[in-house]
Amino acid sequence: MGERRVDAVLLDIDDTLVDTRASFRAAMHHVVARWMPHLDAARREEAVLHWAQDPRGHYRAYTRGETTFSGQRRLRGTDLHATFGGPVLDDEAFARWEEGYEAAFRAAWAARPDAAALLDALDAAGLPYGALTNVEGGYQRAQLDAVGLGRLAVLGSMDDLGRGKPDPGLFHLACRRLGSEPARTAYLGDEVDVDARGARDAGLLGIWFDAHGTGTDPGDVPVARSLAEVPALLGVASPPAPGDGAPGSRFGAGLPGR
Repeated sequence: MGERRVDAVLLDIDDTLVDTRASFRAAMHHVVARWMPHLDAARREEAVLHWAQDPRGHYRAYTRGETTFSGQRRLRGTDLHATFGGPVLDDEAFARWEEGYEAAFRAAWAARPDAAALLDALDAAGLPYGALTNVEGGYQRAQLDAVGLGRLAVLGSMDDLGRGKPDPGLFHLACRRLGSEPARTAYLGDEVDVDARGARDAGLLGIWFDAHGTGTDPGDVPVARSLAEVPALLGVASPPAPGDGAPGSRFGAGLPGR
């Protein structure tokens, strides 16, 4: 094992530790069945990808503080319906749309299979860690609790500055809460620009998690093809086998924000 590269780790949540794409798929299948039943299987999958990729950038506008969480969802829903032949959503219809979407989305929440093992590795190495997210903190704490990752505290979210990553101020705020210097802190996330490059530009070690197996090499940031690869990129060992007496995290459930 090489020299340890960092003293602390910040982690993205959606499509990094939890399988958000699967939740999108479940929510979109509900939406399509209810509002666009004319779509065949191929077009339903296109609708899932359209929602996840957000081609008009409504979610990015939310992270810049230009609209609300519900507002971006309504704009994305309107765009989805216009693209795939769904009905116009007035206020009453959108309220029903959003209620159904949210119920299906939450019902599909699940951690990635190797997410807990990554936290175990950080615990075993004695590295403090926390989450930094472009979603409201309370929403993400509920998700982490639901998927069995409640030991991970949310140290930075849209609640803090009214804007999200890649704003360097949010990275720096999370580092302060973690008690670490940016230059000795890693950040792992599934978006090259917002996560890996945003962290790097804020002075952290930004690592891109290739969550969907694209095989792409951005060339300017380290890449993890699986969460199991992350400890080696940080210069720490993988966790010992169960029963070997690994120490607990220095932080964990007692972190600020829990």
